Amino acid sequence: MRGSARMSDREGQRPGAARPLTALVPHRPAGGAKGPTRAAVLVLHGGRADSLAPSRPWHVSRLRMRPFVRAVLRAVPDRDVFVGEVRYRVRGWNGAATDPVADVRRALAELTNLVGEVPVVLVGHSMGGRAALRAAAAPQVRAVVALAPWCPAGEPVAQLRDKRVIVLHGDQDRITEPAASFALVRRAAREGSSATAVRVAGGDHAMLRRARTWHEVTGSAVAALLSGADGPVEALPAEGPNGEPGVL
Repeated sequence: MRGSARMSDREGQRPGAARPLTALVPHRPAGGAKGPTRAAVLVLHGGRADSLAPSRPWHVSRLRMRPFVRAVLRAVPDRDVFVGEVRYRVRGWNGAATDPVADVRRALAELTNLVGEVPVVLVGHSMGGRAALRAAAAPQVRAVVALAPWCPAGEPVAQLRDKRVIVLHGDQDRITEPAASFALVRRAAREGSSATAVRVAGGDHAMLRRARTWHEVTGSAVAALLSGADGPVEALPAEGPNGEPGVL
């Protein structure tokens, strides 16, 4: 990750079991007028390469995802689709501990206890994008929308087989590497994933430049993935030929 020094600190200790928090934060409760919950969307914010400091709701990385939650709610108005966020215990990935991946797994277990096992789409930014791609190994995860994901060399892709993956990455990103994201998409496609890469022209890591494009495309992508949960998903209009990223 370029600029990883900006995403590193080791203050604090990993919170213990004395203060357990739920990993699932609902934005649209389960169930609705049409009957039981049929699918779910979980949003994952970014973080740091290394930090044992507690994750807090006022951190910028989490606030950054609020417009994306709203975009998903607009694009998927059905009350039978659960929409929520994953709450992290700590701010960092933390090497082999892969803390946010463990948090996603906890959130998926809580979701299953709440609504049963339904198809899930994960939407993650930066470290959250990496966590979403890793957590796609869970059987209920059918698709991932990764926004400017952190994709280090050697990141596994076997878990993405038979999953649907859409990666959006700004070409002005100075924190995570667009080329690494697009390379991961190509490797995932070779492993049997239905993977699409889209370059956001002028887009930065914080997704502030061309924010409306980021929000609208993410909402549209989630809606398309949910509508095709049991069948092929139509490619985004910007998808390019021969595995190359399209441009928005």
